[in-house]
Amino acid sequence: MTDTASATDTPQTRRTLLQTLEIDTRLVGMIGAFIVLCVVFHLATDGRFLTPRNIFNLTIQTVSVAIMATGMVFIIVTRHIDLSVGALLATCSAIMAMTQTLILPSWLGLGLNHPITPWVTILIGLTSGALIGAFHGWLVGYLTIPAFIVTLGGLLVWRNVAWYMTNGQTIGPLDGTFMKFGGINGTLGTTGSWILGVLATLAAFYALWNARRSKIGHGFPVKPLWAEFAMCGIIAAAILGFIGILNSYQIPTRRLQRMFEARGETMPEGFTAAYGLPISVLLLIAVAVAMTVLAKRTRLGRYIFATGGNPDAAELSGINTRLLTVKIFALMGFLCALSAIVASARLTNHSNDIGTLDELRVIAAAVIGGTALAGGMGTIHGAILGALIMQSLQSGMAMVGVDAPFQNIVVGSVLVIAVWVDIVYRKRTGDRS
Repeated sequence: MTDTASATDTPQTRRTLLQTLEIDTRLVGMIGAFIVLCVVFHLATDGRFLTPRNIFNLTIQTVSVAIMATGMVFIIVTRHIDLSVGALLATCSAIMAMTQTLILPSWLGLGLNHPITPWVTILIGLTSGALIGAFHGWLVGYLTIPAFIVTLGGLLVWRNVAWYMTNGQTIGPLDGTFMKFGGINGTLGTTGSWILGVLATLAAFYALWNARRSKIGHGFPVKPLWAEFAMCGIIAAAILGFIGILNSYQIPTRRLQRMFEARGETMPEGFTAAYGLPISVLLLIAVAVAMTVLAKRTRLGRYIFATGGNPDAAELSGINTRLLTVKIFALMGFLCALSAIVASARLTNHSNDIGTLDELRVIAAAVIGGTALAGGMGTIHGAILGALIMQSLQSGMAMVGVDAPFQNIVVGSVLVIAVWVDIVYRKRTGDRS
């Protein structure tokens, strides 16, 4: 009798614990699926998947897709779609590659590695991406052409614009400072990474404390103190554990020697150093924070989710849904250009096939992360986690030796299954948004 009661109480106890900690059950499920995926691939690769080196590579490979996935959340939330993100990334990459290798040297005499070359290049690239995205939004919002058609046309147009800009050639090498945004060529080092990790942990603690104080001030119920401390422990373990893993990836000795030689120095005997946190990952974190604040704390964010929930009611309430569409697509174009910086810097050049199939990966990341295709619901952190799951799946299959065509079959299947699971989840929870 006692055993039966205990078995009956366990699920209720678990549900109560999650509710007390205010943890989204869908997020827990995604994290659980990610952990299972990592463990399976770690076993299948004889312990090579969860090494510091592979985790480092996995993070820098995820960044460009994850940045675009945050923008795709807003696109899908407002019941649109963008099939041109990979092609737009290619065009922005081509623009920036030609700017720093041809236009600036020819017009202004600013060669590679000039102090202002990378910043002028980045400014031109981000502006170009935002303008192209705004043009897409104008076609959708003001000319009422379906976003599917506009961005499908954009996929064909911008992919080939990029090809004509470079005559189909690989453009490189790129500026040294510019390439620091790619990952392995630009990291914070051990000390800088630990400092940032501690600051991020303290900032998270302050955010939790501030949220609790705000709830108390408005008379809302709050979590018990033990739950607050538990969340602080989880957050600290996640942040500092991640930094610790990245700091344990040592720079190869030969690379260190070349770095010392480039400075005209001799490397001390027995000297070692670790990569630490990549600048590209720091950029992703900044984008994630900015997009989360935009979604939850600004009028534009409220308008986006209100429009996605009920476009007709949003328009009747005074929201300029046409201009809102232009803003969302302009933001998507800006993020595509930002991803182009990361992707081309990681490759150290602009290649003709850069961004190929990123449309699939970005949409899949947003959907796997819980963004509803029916509109009105989605989270930034979910999209980033979805991108990480997608990249882990592809990297794991590549390490196991799965052929590239079959990798795409698996990714496509996972996307369909994710949408089906999302539909079942919403039916069971009564969420029709």
